[in-house]
Amino acid sequence: MSSTTTVETISKPNIGVFTNPEHKLWVEESKPNLDSVKKGKGEDLPEGWVTVAIKSTGICGSDIHFWHAGAIGPMVVTDNHILGHESAGVVLATHPSVTHLQPGDRVAIEPGLICNNCEQCLTGRYNGCEKMKFLSTPPIDGLLRRYVNHPAIWCHKIGSMTYENGALLEPLSVALAGMERSGVSLGDSVLICGAGPIGLITLLCCQAAGACPIVITDVDEGRLQYAAKLCPRAKTYKVNTTLQPADCANEIIAAANGIKPAVALECTGVESSVANAIYSVKFGGKVFVIGVGKPNMSVPFMRLSTQEIDLQFQYRYCNTWPRAIRLVQDGVIDMKQLVTHRFDIEDAVKAFETSGDVKSGAIKVMIQNEIDC
Repeated sequence: MSSTTTVETISKPNIGVFTNPEHKLWVEESKPNLDSVKKGKGEDLPEGWVTVAIKSTGICGSDIHFWHAGAIGPMVVTDNHILGHESAGVVLATHPSVTHLQPGDRVAIEPGLICNNCEQCLTGRYNGCEKMKFLSTPPIDGLLRRYVNHPAIWCHKIGSMTYENGALLEPLSVALAGMERSGVSLGDSVLICGAGPIGLITLLCCQAAGACPIVITDVDEGRLQYAAKLCPRAKTYKVNTTLQPADCANEIIAAANGIKPAVALECTGVESSVANAIYSVKFGGKVFVIGVGKPNMSVPFMRLSTQEIDLQFQYRYCNTWPRAIRLVQDGVIDMKQLVTHRFDIEDAVKAFETSGDVKSGAIKVMIQNEIDC
């Protein structure tokens, strides 16, 4: 049986944050429309689906890229397109088939919709689903709206966790997937390339995992100072872009008191940074690339070969949300300091301009929905 609890108070129309092939960015009305949300009739939803009022959404680097470049690899913006995939909110209505959620539940939204039939889905690596529909990746509209309909199975209860922390579970999931597949463990020497949001959350994860020493690199001194505040025992290194990778690696190793990294977690996807990581790790080490780069790049093959370095890559995540929720609820990972700016959804254009401006000092920009529910 569906519930109408809280939905009668809904009064604001649904709006979304759009971009298009002309790289415009704007806010306008979107689906589901206000009338369907106000009815609160779960029977009108697809089986297994719920309606969620989005309360907090983080701006991801991929959102900025889709806006500015119009594409990431083969994923191209070809029409008006809604951005956003880091979101949390409150359930407004449920289809009668949904039994584990009810109106009023606070949830974080996992944004990938899978087929449940392909080999990747059936073996538990659903991030490689052959028919994946990932919200905010063209042509699938994203979560930067007031209200969305979503499968209940991908709406994870967060209890009393703040909506902001709930939204940050998505980038935390990216970091957790990298930690698991790279095999970072207690006492490992680790290099983190990039002090953006993913690099900083990865830093928090490495700190919690007992990695030492930890070196984090970036080209921006301000971000490195931020990293030092988050993890005082981490060593920071400002990348000298005039140096060759081998020379840069020597300085990175020196920052770790001569200890070569066993694992490098590359969070930028930048070709020169990947090369720096490859020259930095020890014989038999691993370079694990979390960041997204250009479609084709060159790597120092012989360095990889003669040093038996494993080069691995990551595509999104799978089976991470329950673990991420526990880590935040128990205080193992504290991401509050990452949020530097907050905007109402009506001011989303300003939020994106701030997030995309390196001079703004922004780390994680959040868009909030103050709706009456």
